[in-house]
Amino acid sequence: MNSEITHTRTADLYDAHVVQNYGRAPLTLARGVGSRVWDDEGRAYLDFTSGIAVSALGHCHPHWVKAIRKQAGELIHTSNLFRNPNQGELARRLVQQAGPGRVYFCNSGAEANETLLKLARLHGIRKSGEEGNCYKVICAENAFHGRTFGGMSATRQEKIQKGFRPLVPGFAFAKLNDLESFEDLIDEQTAAIFIETIQGEGGVNPATPEFLRGLRALCSKHNLLLMLDEVQCGIGRTGAFFAFQHAAVRPDAIGMAKGLGGGFPIGAVWISAPFADLFQPGSHGTTFGGTPLACAAALAVMDVLEKEDLLGNVTRLSVSWHEALRALIREFPQHMVGLRGQGFIIGLQMNGDVLVWCAALRAAGMLVPIAGGNVVRLLPPLNATADELAESVTILRRVLAAA
Repeated sequence: MNSEITHTRTADLYDAHVVQNYGRAPLTLARGVGSRVWDDEGRAYLDFTSGIAVSALGHCHPHWVKAIRKQAGELIHTSNLFRNPNQGELARRLVQQAGPGRVYFCNSGAEANETLLKLARLHGIRKSGEEGNCYKVICAENAFHGRTFGGMSATRQEKIQKGFRPLVPGFAFAKLNDLESFEDLIDEQTAAIFIETIQGEGGVNPATPEFLRGLRALCSKHNLLLMLDEVQCGIGRTGAFFAFQHAAVRPDAIGMAKGLGGGFPIGAVWISAPFADLFQPGSHGTTFGGTPLACAAALAVMDVLEKEDLLGNVTRLSVSWHEALRALIREFPQHMVGLRGQGFIIGLQMNGDVLVWCAALRAAGMLVPIAGGNVVRLLPPLNATADELAESVTILRRVLAAA
């Protein structure tokens, strides 16, 4: 970090020049290694925010750093008017994980979700034979699919939609894990069902395996696309590459981003073989999606997931970690009342102001994001160690005891 840019100077620059659309913590992060970050005053923190599930390998993993440095010295950007080797290889490896189909690359989760919504419109045309007859998408209440107009329209939360109406038409909302409420909304105008496998921003609410299998059957029966938003819960966070794999179902399309690039912006959409031809030249595109550098970062993530068995790491270590967290609920029932999630995406339901809990944990040396309602999220990197997970429990216990 430039030593001339002091803590006060950075705060002043933000106050004077940066759009005030975030409720930022009074903290300036300067560097990170593994599961830890340091602020500009030299204090270390256990980072269980992971860039909101982005830093899948933690900070500055040597293989990831080496890969992007090498690629930056060879070729950074080409545009999608030409092929690049990294994009083809990354598409191959994602198809290996998801099943027969094709991959579209973009830059973020919001863009991936916009692509899914456009896919649903194209499927509706094919299904009904005419544009504008079949375009409804059924989503889950309490969802979060991004802040673009399509993403906001698929997110029925007042804090997300307020100030931006009128929104995109054609969305209906049912209750997560209530199959009948989804079935009741299906009509001849319905093109797709679109949900998060685990709602992240909405409070870490998992879709049950039975519910996912029921949605798959409904979509097959009514010729609807089953589209899953795995932007936050995918890329190994649950101990499987995709969270839906625990339910042994296969969707028709998957949106992904966040952990895929390990910190470098990249999004992707996998589309199953029967629907992969819906996009034709000119129907969708992106300037920066799938560049050689972005794909090099994602390929490095895929390498480390495999070589270091990070899916196994999540599966093995999460069992004892979850039990230790549940023990805190029994120890401090007046403060912590529930635990939701799977693997390394956990929501702790708290009593009281969740921002106060977040600030107290930060003061105690651990960074965490909040989620819907009164939930603290825990999102350790996938290579977090048993000692680091135990440290998170120790910090939580200290904060709960002092409350």
